[in-house]
Amino acid sequence: MALAIFKKPFVQEAVGRLLAGYLKLVQRTNRMIIEPEGVYERMVRPDLPVIVAMWHGQHLMVPFGRPDWMKASSLVSRHGDGEFNAIALRELGIGTIRGSGAHGRKVREKGGASAFLAMTRALASDTTMVLTADVPKVARVAGIGIVKLAQVSGRPIYPVAVVTSRRHSARNWDCTTIGLPFGRCGIVVGEAIHVAREADAAALEAARLAVESGLDAVHARAFALVGRDDPGGALIATNREAARLKASAGAATSGAGTA
Repeated sequence: MALAIFKKPFVQEAVGRLLAGYLKLVQRTNRMIIEPEGVYERMVRPDLPVIVAMWHGQHLMVPFGRPDWMKASSLVSRHGDGEFNAIALRELGIGTIRGSGAHGRKVREKGGASAFLAMTRALASDTTMVLTADVPKVARVAGIGIVKLAQVSGRPIYPVAVVTSRRHSARNWDCTTIGLPFGRCGIVVGEAIHVAREADAAALEAARLAVESGLDAVHARAFALVGRDDPGGALIATNREAARLKASAGAATSGAGTA
């Protein structure tokens, strides 16, 4: 019963506004360190609109990495918690598209297909898209969705990390991290990843791996800038090995079925 109150629109509105206010406080009270120097004007702005890639768990801080002149929307889950995030993003000047990545048959029920079309339309109208590269419950393993969005839209993917020296990290599947005031904030933007419209399966997989390595690199550098360890770093080896084994098993099953 206590949790039911958080489903009421007026409560969600209040919580979303409070979250946005808190994030603004964190942004104002942290000393920003951005790398590479001049990256937004020199690299990102000429490429607009772009696809900004982030990891789950580090997503709450990413709005700090958006310059005021960048028109952007973010993919936000249809889950109840997503409503708070959508309201907070609105208060921070960022639009939202509701839906999330998923595996297999869950894509439709989570709004993945309709969200994909909405994101391609947003990019076509000069709106940068911000989304997590990994799908829910499989943190730090890039999904193919962000790569296909780049393929269809023709827009480059930029891996981005925004981390703070003072933070609270949850002990959940993605190590959700929220920054605390009065510290240092490292913002690192990686090299653009381009995906050709005619890319075949092998090229798409290479791009997916490039997104993974790009996000790993910017997070490693951002955490080094603030002198802290990545709370989600341990997920990389375990989740990717599990994903590799699952893919191998799937390939073996497919091969057996066609023999």
